This record gives sequence, structure tokens and C-alpha cells, in this order.
Amino acid sequence: MMSVREQKQQVVSEIASKLRESKSTVVVDYRGLNVTEVTELRKQLREANVDFKVYKNTMTRRATAEVELTELDEVLVGPNAIAFSNDDVIAPAKIINEFAKKHEALEIKAGVIEGRFASVEDVKALAELPSRDGLLSMLLSVLQAPMRNFALATKAVADQKEEQGA
Repeated sequence: MMSVREQKQQVVSEIASKLRESKSTVVVDYRGLNVTEVTELRKQLREANVDFKVYKNTMTRRATAEVELTELDEVLVGPNAIAFSNDDVIAPAKIINEFAKKHEALEIKAGVIEGRFASVEDVKALAELPSRDGLLSMLLSVLQAPMRNFALATKAVADQKEEQGA
């Protein structure tokens, strides 16, 4: 059986590991949300493969010191929950930002984007970006535009020659 100290060290190393491995992390103050709202938020995050947990601030501070992200310490006051995403950089910010628009009690405090501290403004700016699929479709349409314009111009020339020939 592990001692209390060993259990706490295990939690600190778990948080530090998640901070290191996640592409995107968002810290929120969930005070004022009822159980139904928190459950709905957790469900949305889970569907996007985002881990959402509540940790003690003292343990989180120790973990931030371990991974050299002590900038987060100033927001680790009061009840906090942390969303970690190992897959998608945008997903936690986008889901939490959308949820915060509908539920004013949820407050985004800060984040970590690919290993760097991110302010509230940075997290909200990230949330406003289109998803990966949206960005890929924009890129595809940009790449198709010259070919489409060439095809339209060729068709217009062919139609014009046909009219002159008739």
C-alpha cells in the first residue's frame, strides 16, 4: 500500500506527463456550473478525445515547476479544471470557448499550446481558427481555383469561337 506522499508524487508526475505530452492544454474556472452543465462539457470534450480533470492547485503547481511552465501558477487559484488534448491543438480551446459563450459561469484562465504558455486571448484566438478539416478544405479550394479559372476561360474562348463560326 502506497503512502499518502507517494500517491501525491504519482499525481504530480501524472500532471507533469500530461502537460509534456499534450499538444494543447486549457485551464478553466468551472465555479458556477451545475452538475448537468459540467457533465455536458465533459461529454463534448470526451467525444473530441480531450481529457478533462480537476486537480489540486498545489499538485498542479509542482507539476508546472517540473515541466518549467511556472507562468501557469498565477492562474492556479480557486477551483480549476484542466483539459488536455494529445491529438488536436484546436479542439479543447474551441469546445471550451463555445461552451463558455453559452454558459457565462465557465471562465477560461490560460493554456499551454505546444509546450508554450498561452494567455486567455491566445486560447480564444486559437478557438476561433477553423478546424483541421476546415483548413484543409480552404487549402484545397485555393489549389483548385487556378485550374477552375483556366477551365472557365477555355470554355469561354471555345464558346466565342463557336458563335463566330456559326
